[in-house]
Amino acid sequence: MAELVLSSLLPLLFEKLSDAAFKTVARHKGLDAEIKKLQKSLVSIQLYLTHASQMEITDPSVKQRLNDLQHLAYDIEDVLDGWATDAMDPEFKQEPEGITGKVRKLITPTCCTTFSRTTIMIAELDDISTRLQDLVKEKADLGLDNLGLKAEEEGRPRIINNNRRLQTSVVNPSSIVGRQAQKDALVQQLLLPTDEPCDQNYSIVPIIGMGGVGKTTLARLVYDEQLVKDHFDLKAWVCVSDEFDTFRISKEIFQSMANKEVSDFNQLQEALKDHVKGKKFLLVLDDIWSESYQDWETLVRPLYTCDPGSKIIITTRKDKLLKKLGYNPLNKQLESLSDDDALSLHWKEVLNSEIWRLNDEDGILLALRLSYHDLSAPLKRLFAYCSLFPKDFLFDKEDLVLLWMAEGFLQQATPNDSTEEQCLGRKFFEELLSRSFLQHAPNNESLFIMHDLMNDLATSVAGEFFVRSDGEAKKDIGVGRLKYHHMSFVREEYVTYEKFKGFTEAIKLRTFLATSVGEVESWRSFYLSNKIISDLLPELPFLRVLSLSNFEISEVPESIGTLRQLRYLNLSRTHITHLPEKVCSLVNLQTLILFGCYKLTKLPNNFLNLKNLQNLDVRDTKLLFKMLLEIGKLKSLQISLSKIDIKSESGIEIAKLKDFENLYGKISVVGLEKVQNAIYAHEANFSQKKLSELELVWSDGLYDSRSEMLKKEVLNGLKPCQDELIKLIIRSYGGLEFPNWVGDPSFLYLKHVSISGCKRCTSIPPLGQLPSLKELLIGGLHGVEVGLCFHACKSLK
Repeated sequence: MAELVLSSLLPLLFEKLSDAAFKTVARHKGLDAEIKKLQKSLVSIQLYLTHASQMEITDPSVKQRLNDLQHLAYDIEDVLDGWATDAMDPEFKQEPEGITGKVRKLITPTCCTTFSRTTIMIAELDDISTRLQDLVKEKADLGLDNLGLKAEEEGRPRIINNNRRLQTSVVNPSSIVGRQAQKDALVQQLLLPTDEPCDQNYSIVPIIGMGGVGKTTLARLVYDEQLVKDHFDLKAWVCVSDEFDTFRISKEIFQSMANKEVSDFNQLQEALKDHVKGKKFLLVLDDIWSESYQDWETLVRPLYTCDPGSKIIITTRKDKLLKKLGYNPLNKQLESLSDDDALSLHWKEVLNSEIWRLNDEDGILLALRLSYHDLSAPLKRLFAYCSLFPKDFLFDKEDLVLLWMAEGFLQQATPNDSTEEQCLGRKFFEELLSRSFLQHAPNNESLFIMHDLMNDLATSVAGEFFVRSDGEAKKDIGVGRLKYHHMSFVREEYVTYEKFKGFTEAIKLRTFLATSVGEVESWRSFYLSNKIISDLLPELPFLRVLSLSNFEISEVPESIGTLRQLRYLNLSRTHITHLPEKVCSLVNLQTLILFGCYKLTKLPNNFLNLKNLQNLDVRDTKLLFKMLLEIGKLKSLQISLSKIDIKSESGIEIAKLKDFENLYGKISVVGLEKVQNAIYAHEANFSQKKLSELELVWSDGLYDSRSEMLKKEVLNGLKPCQDELIKLIIRSYGGLEFPNWVGDPSFLYLKHVSISGCKRCTSIPPLGQLPSLKELLIGGLHGVEVGLCFHACKSLK
């Protein structure tokens, strides 16, 4: 864990050491020389850490040294972030005159002390430099000096296990439980004619899933089926494994089909082309890891001469190549055995089965570890972070990305903004999803879950940097608590101070995260000792993430303002009525989540001081819209509202939404009958806002021809962005017909549509054109006759 984190963290430290604001602090405090020494020491060890991130380090002493270096890297970053926060002090931005006096004010602690800030900073540098130099001197002991690799030769090596290539098509069907339904479906897919692409006579049948779930076993069952044997003229099975060697794979295919060998690659492809000509073949490519479209094209080039109906079964734990080939693997993951099937196996059979045979010292499947080692260093770190979440935890994609961002895991060695970081985080999330580290939740398409074995793997690789208190995690939360940097705990009905008493000494802690198992029932109450908030949290000055959601908390103390490194604060579904003014001193705060704080009526007076605030969730609060308009001045802020209730006689409030340039998520606009000018609706500029769910509500009232036209113009002006919208609800709309955008096929991701209470409408919009529509609710449209536009919903279930 340490080596991979360091290899991605050090470039960020270099960037921070080079930052102009940081140099200003260092120069004014006479620390330039010390900084240069620190940079030199970091350079001398960076290459070795990069190599270490590419290796499987097994020597305990080497692991511990790498861990020590990782802890030091955390400390360096904490110090640099503290100095960067100093540089944000307004007095540093004054004119140079009198700077000495201003610096003297800055470096004096707020409390009464005989030590200046400069003295403290020099002591911090001395401690860091001494520790780093000690580790640099011992770098030969890390076992990395003899690698002999140059920087330009760097590249993540493959973790090769030759035994994986010995997987064959041989199977004992009597030993297999619980795959009959999947087997039957695949057999039918192989036997029935399909619409192959016009430029080829074969089609691909993917079997996707995480390591150890039974993909190869399922392929064997299908391959061994007599109906399948009789259906195809030629058959071949090749275990591809982590090295996509086109020559080897082609050679094994030809040997299986023709029982011949050809040593020249060109002759081999010619022979393969001639051999499959006019014949229907079945080819199984087991355990593909490659994502290269070019390699795939080279491999299948000779197969175009085959007879239509030929099939290629691919088993893989990664779906990137399939997407490049035009296949959409969404929701086609091979799932684990059902509980009944799993319980039908005897324990001895479980122990002896192929899937569970290769366990390492932590009881984690070797197959899963191979998936982990195939990740890049940043992805390994993000996956390890998921160890903070208990089994059966439901992941919200956007919230996890915001947590990663707050921890600094999405920073790159080149300057970027929060929007770029969030885009990168989403990309990383999709990568973990495509590799089966995360899966879609079974009963909620908007949430995700991690398989229990993946959770065990994450806990195993998290090392001594992450700790989870949930009764299941193997680590003793009391052991090594001084070293932990990230901590989570599962909510209980009563969370007492005693549970965290030892963490008063864990001053390096960055994460204090409350989590839950599964969905939290709305009726449940959780109580957190006030002593934790008032006494413990102020003792953790390096906290970046603080989540106290779903607790019966009524007040946040002023002491929260001492957490100057805080980037993420989640107080959702608490009973707070206001936030203390000291919150406005959290100059690093990026994300503030107040969703469901139904008693919250106001924000601090100096809220606009939060210049770095990028994400604000105030859904289901009592904050007045007029009050929120001021927040629109924070131009980089993405805000999530739940409801806009139009109350004025003219309905001009809707136009004020133009100030929320980054409005996103879900929103309901109620009282649209009050909008007296369609220009107000256009000015809201919904087409430029990233809304995933939009509800538009009118109230019943008197109708005339003018109001009918106005309502259509208003609805037309509220056209949302088609690239984001997933759900659309229209209620009590009073127009005779819908504007053209309702049902437009350009809304590629629109899955759920509800139209109700539109009594005067004479026709339904062409909803059958929506390519992703899954759920449609129509009610209270008294004057409508259902036409072809409704029946055209081919994808509708």
